[in-house]
Amino acid sequence: MKIATWNVNSLSVRLPQVLDWLQANPVDALGLQELKLTDDKFPHAEFNEAGYQAVSHGQKTYNGVAWITRTQGADVVRNIPGLDDEQARIIATTIASPAGDIRLINGYFVNGQAPGTDKFAYKMRWLQALHSWVQGQLALHPRLVLVGDFNVAPEDRDSFDPVGLKDTIHHTVEERTHFQQLLQLGLSDAFRLFEQPEKSFSWWDYRMLGFQKNRGLRIDHILVSSELKSRVSACSIDRLPRKNKQPSDHAPVVVCLDL
Repeated sequence: MKIATWNVNSLSVRLPQVLDWLQANPVDALGLQELKLTDDKFPHAEFNEAGYQAVSHGQKTYNGVAWITRTQGADVVRNIPGLDDEQARIIATTIASPAGDIRLINGYFVNGQAPGTDKFAYKMRWLQALHSWVQGQLALHPRLVLVGDFNVAPEDRDSFDPVGLKDTIHHTVEERTHFQQLLQLGLSDAFRLFEQPEKSFSWWDYRMLGFQKNRGLRIDHILVSSELKSRVSACSIDRLPRKNKQPSDHAPVVVCLDL
């Protein structure tokens, strides 16, 4: 089974790229972030024609998340239960697998703007609420995968300039602590289960030849529960879509599970 995550930075703009990618990379589940469209505008027909089902949690202009799956999902949850949040940032569903049901959680984590701002405080509240909810989900669903644009570079090696960007957004101790606390729940960073090339990133700024100079960050992640950890056979970042004309500034991340 293959599960992927991709911040597409506007599904309206990049739907053809997503469909082309799915044809070339027939994953079983794809979590999308930054749809930037409402649910009534979601292109269900196009995904159905490509052999996929979709559930979405959209929002006009900003945010928005979706799961694109080979089989119909169940028990769909939109946003973090109990958190008063107007922003469409979480969608969860459950799909069947040969090893049993797998709970899929897809998040577009808060950016946070800069330490000391109201947006950073919102990020901290959101991350704490996510942690509590995921803890409960793990108790209910031992086979769980959490994917998304986390907007956190967990370690210095996940940043092109860890010294110059020290303590800036995506690099703060507070953000990295929240990431570690998710791991302490029993989740594992699938990408780091394997030897990876140095300077492996999933996001590059559009400006200043960010991609061409590999001035990037690894902020898109796939975390797997302890029951699935031993079944992870590969995890990689697909840089090819970043070379597209009018690309997203993020690249897909894909995990392979032997089920």
